[in-house]
Amino acid sequence: MENKSKEILLQVEDLRIEFGKARNKFVAVNDVSFNIYKGETFGLVGESGSGKTTIGRAIMRINETAGGTIKFRGKVINGKIDRSLDKEVTEKVQMIFQDPMASLNERAKVDYIVSEGLYNLKKFSCEQERKEKVERALKDVGLLPEFASRFPHEFSGGQRQRIGIARVLVMEPELIIADEPISALDVSIRAQVLNILSALKREKGLTYLFIAHDLSVMRFITDRIAVIHKGRIVELAETEELFKNPLHPYTRALLSAIPQPDPVLEKHKKIEIYDPNCHEYEQDPPKWHKLDSDHYILANDKELKEYKKCLK
Repeated sequence: MENKSKEILLQVEDLRIEFGKARNKFVAVNDVSFNIYKGETFGLVGESGSGKTTIGRAIMRINETAGGTIKFRGKVINGKIDRSLDKEVTEKVQMIFQDPMASLNERAKVDYIVSEGLYNLKKFSCEQERKEKVERALKDVGLLPEFASRFPHEFSGGQRQRIGIARVLVMEPELIIADEPISALDVSIRAQVLNILSALKREKGLTYLFIAHDLSVMRFITDRIAVIHKGRIVELAETEELFKNPLHPYTRALLSAIPQPDPVLEKHKKIEIYDPNCHEYEQDPPKWHKLDSDHYILANDKELKEYKKCLK
C-alpha cells in the first residue's frame, strides 16, 4: 500500500492485538496493515466493537500489541523502545478522546489541563512562555484566553471538546488520532468541530487518523478510508472512490444505512444486511488484494473475480 510520491508518516504492518490470557484470549485486531501519509486525513470506519479505537490506542502505546509493527517516521514504536523515542512519540502523536465530559479533569482549571503535556515534557522555558502557548492554543480552537481560569463543568459539550483539541495542539504534534471526536456532541455542534479540525489541518499541516462509525462524516473530512469489520480491514480506498465503487458487502451495508435528507428517498431506500457467514473461506481463505486506483480489498480468489467485474 505504498505510494512512493508521498511521505509515509505512520506505517502499520500485520498488526495483531489480543486481550486476556491463555484460554480466555480474545483477538481484537488481526492482520491489519495501512499507511498514513503526511498531511492527509485517514479514516478508519466500522461498527462498535470492530477494533477502531483499539488500533488508535495501540498507536498511542496504550494498548500492547501481540504481533506486527507500528512505525512512526520509519521507527518502530510498539513494544519496548528507548526513552528518547518514547518521549518523541508522546510529543508528536496526540489523541482527541471521544467523550469530552470524561476526558477532562473536573478538579483542574483549563489552564492546567491544556498545560499538562507541557509540564510533563518541560516544553517551556518560563511561565510567560507557557501562558502564551496556552492562550494561542485556546484561540486556535475559538475559545477566549480568559477561559483558562475556569473549570470544565462551566462549559458546554462542544466547548469541552475544543478544550481537548487545544490540549493536543499545545504539544505541536505531527499526527493526531481523533477517536470519534463528535459522536458525543449535539448535531448542531458537530459541524463546528469538524470545521475547526479541517482549518487546523490546513493552517498547521497536521495529519489525522480519524476514527468514526458514520460514513457520511468520513466523506466530509477524510482523504482515504479503511473499512474495518471484526478486527480486520475489509476495504481501503480514496474517499470518493469508496463512495462511487463500494465493493465489499460490509462497506455497501454501511453506506446503505446513511440517512437521506430527502424524506421520500429515506422512506424507499433499501438497507443492505451484511452476513459474515456468506463467505466461503474454509477452502479459499481471503487475502489482501490491490485493485486499480489504489483500491484494496480483502477477498478470496472467487470473490476477487467478481469485484474486478464490478470495476469494469
